Amino acid sequence: MTRRRTPIRRKIAVATWRPSRDGRIYARMEVDATASLAYLERVRAESGERVTITHVVGAALGRALREVPEVRARVVLGRLVELDTCDVGFAVDIEQGSDLAPVKVLDVDRLTPLEVARRLDAGAAGLRDGEDLAYRRSSGVVRLMPTWLMRPALSFASLLAGGLGRSALGQPGFPLGTAFVSNVGTLGLDEAFLAPLPFARTPVYLAVGAVQPRPVAIGDEVVVRPVLVLVATADHRIVDGAHAGRLASIVRDLLLDPERLG
Repeated sequence: MTRRRTPIRRKIAVATWRPSRDGRIYARMEVDATASLAYLERVRAESGERVTITHVVGAALGRALREVPEVRARVVLGRLVELDTCDVGFAVDIEQGSDLAPVKVLDVDRLTPLEVARRLDAGAAGLRDGEDLAYRRSSGVVRLMPTWLMRPALSFASLLAGGLGRSALGQPGFPLGTAFVSNVGTLGLDEAFLAPLPFARTPVYLAVGAVQPRPVAIGDEVVVRPVLVLVATADHRIVDGAHAGRLASIVRDLLLDPERLG
C-alpha cells in the first residue's frame, strides 16, 4: 500500500490550529454580477488574456482596504500594529487540488483586474514550476521537520513573519498579505466560510463563490440575474461590524460598476 504524502498546507494547519478562542466576525453578501461579467468579456476581448471574477474581486478588495485603514492591522504581543500596504494573497491550486499555496500580489489597490491577473498568473506559474524560492525553502523545512517540533517552530515563525514582517522558515514577511482571497466557486461550491491561518495573522479572508442565476428584485419586478456570493471571515479584535459594512459597501459598489477599476 502506497502512503500518500501529506500536503505542506495540511501539515502547517495541523501544527498551528487549536480550538478557536479568538473572536471572529462573519459577513455574507450577494452581488448582481451582470456588470462584472460584461466587464470581463470586454477586457478578455481587448487583452486576449484570462481575467476572471477573482481578479475583479481582488482589485475591488484592495481599494476597500485602502479606504478602510482600520482593518489593515495585526495583533502582535497583545497589541494592534498597523499595516501600511494593501497587499492581497490569493489561494492557488498547485497540485491539481491536492495542495494549495498563496500568491501575494503587492499594492492591489493600485492595480486593474488585468494587472492583478498578470501578476497572479506569474506567481502561480512560479509555484507550479518549482521556481518560487520562498515556497521551495518553506516546503523543504516543513517536510523535514518532525511533527512534535512543528508547533513551537511555527509559533515563533508566526511572530516573525506574521507579526513583525520578517522572513521565517522560508516564508516571507506577512505571507498572506493584508487580506486573503480564495475562489471556492472553482471547487464547485456556491459559498464557503474560510478558516483563518493563525500563522499569518491576516485580518480578513474572503471566499469567492460560484456565479449562479438567481431571482433578483429590480424595481417592482423579479428577474433572473447572475449572482455572486461573497463570504468574509475577519478577526473581530481588528474588524468591527462598522468596518465590515464599509468594506462590503465599497466592494459591492465596485462590482456593480467595475469600469471604475480601470
